Amino acid sequence: MKEKFALIGASGYVAPRHMRAIKENNCNLLVAVDPCDSVGIIDSYFPEASFFTEIERFDRHVDKLRRRGGGLDYVSICSPNYLHDSHIRLALRNNCNVICEKPMVINPENASFLEILENESGKKINNILQLRLHEAIINLKKSIDYDKIYDIDLTYITPRGRWYEYSWKGEQGKSGGLPTNIGIHFFDVLTWIFGKVQKNVVFTRDKHTASGHLVLEKANVRWLLSVDKKNLPAATLSGGERTYRSLKIDNKEFEFSTGFENLHTKSYEEILNGNGFGISDGLRSIELVYDICNCKVENNLKGEYHPLLKGTR
Repeated sequence: MKEKFALIGASGYVAPRHMRAIKENNCNLLVAVDPCDSVGIIDSYFPEASFFTEIERFDRHVDKLRRRGGGLDYVSICSPNYLHDSHIRLALRNNCNVICEKPMVINPENASFLEILENESGKKINNILQLRLHEAIINLKKSIDYDKIYDIDLTYITPRGRWYEYSWKGEQGKSGGLPTNIGIHFFDVLTWIFGKVQKNVVFTRDKHTASGHLVLEKANVRWLLSVDKKNLPAATLSGGERTYRSLKIDNKEFEFSTGFENLHTKSYEEILNGNGFGISDGLRSIELVYDICNCKVENNLKGEYHPLLKGTR
């Protein structure tokens, strides 16, 4: 019998990956909701799915399904970050398991309350931590010599247009801040492989750029995240590229530019087999990005800035 799904946040960038994952795992999407009605992509996967633009009507519909004996098995959550907490609660109230995009919560304190609700409901809250299923990253984790300390340089520059500041992603209270928006994937992998955070220093932080230094149990990490085009390397600009991603380990480039196509499908497969990543799995990176976005900026440290940051050296 096919597992039955609902999807909260059907018009966003990541939603089609969830629709595809539901389809390719031989499950069925019964209902979706999004305040934006530009969701024609649903027709490519589940044209018979019910659709709502108001969460209240969606909640009522899901409740009716449950009371009529045709309740859902899972609710997948792709809504803006600040709503994840509330939408997880909605799913648990309707006796559904949860599949939630990162971050599960913006404020790590709220994770403990979700854990209580999860235990009370008997259902499971699953995180999408898809990079942990990337073959190259799995092989990297297997190859680590835990008797040594590694030097790591992480740089991710992915320019955004003017729309960014006007969207929820440009508001820290709604997104969690830039490191949460574009960095949590990388911070999850680094803390998963190289251990807990021992020290966290932030050198620069604004709406468009953040940089700093992390001391993990088995690595020292210099990092830069930016949505500002001016921070792109000259070679990237001259080549017509708009994104620069680099992860160097002991000054050797780690290549993982491919292999992303089916990671959500793999994530769903693991979840459906009872092997999903739970609340505690995603908490370390949530705590880290929350600290990065709220700690004091140490902008008086000379020579510590990232070389790609213009005008800082």
